[in-house]
Amino acid sequence: MRVDRAGTKRDGRWLGLYVLAYLVFLYLPVLLIPLFSFNDSIQAAFPLQGFTLQWYETLYGNPALSGALVNSLVIATVAASGATLCGITVSYMDLYGRSPLAATISAIARLPILIPGVIVGISLLILINLIGLGPSRIAIVLGHILVALPTTVVVMRSRFAAIPRTVREAALDLGASDWTTFRRVMLPLSLPAVLSAFMLAFLISFDEFIVVFFLAGTEPTLPLYIWSQLRFPRSLPTVMALGTVILATSFIIAGTAEILRHRGLGAKRRNPA
Repeated sequence: MRVDRAGTKRDGRWLGLYVLAYLVFLYLPVLLIPLFSFNDSIQAAFPLQGFTLQWYETLYGNPALSGALVNSLVIATVAASGATLCGITVSYMDLYGRSPLAATISAIARLPILIPGVIVGISLLILINLIGLGPSRIAIVLGHILVALPTTVVVMRSRFAAIPRTVREAALDLGASDWTTFRRVMLPLSLPAVLSAFMLAFLISFDEFIVVFFLAGTEPTLPLYIWSQLRFPRSLPTVMALGTVILATSFIIAGTAEILRHRGLGAKRRNPA
């Protein structure tokens, strides 16, 4: 059977061009934000008018921006903590609970990632109004826990699954209870994944806009503040400067989370049971 190497090479070349075009289409608009944030003009257009840092200087001493930033940090920290705790519990019970109920809960916990954000926002708005909570910080935290939960479940489940079952069985055989085994054995082995799940959940909560749009009260978060400023053309350079800072911070946090996640998996490969 002959292999058409020329055809294979041609197909590989077209595939490479397709991937390159896809990456340009996906990331070029993102890269334009930092570029125009240093442009000495309120217009996001070529040619560039010169280099300036004045748009970054306007970020300081802005009470509305500071308030929105504090709200986002507080909400993201609380929501990430709650989502990580729930993700640890759900994923551990899914793997070791040996119960159809645990598997069902795990599947339901991962379901929000498939539901459009608008539907989630409207549903949560109806729910919090029915229970008398109303749009508030607490409502946003609950909504962000729901949105970030699928990520924490996936990260923690993959980590728990990577730990050999013989480790848990050995602890149980030595007389440790299920709680002691989880607290003294399984959780310490999964610490890198826990930190990774928390960081990813923090990013999801910090950047979330759709759910916040429906659940925010009188105290907006940073994404809502950015959206409100887009109505004013003269605020566009400041928004791009703020977006550049958020992009850089997000890349750092996401990269650190991925390194931690792979460190945990690498430890398992170096120490197979």
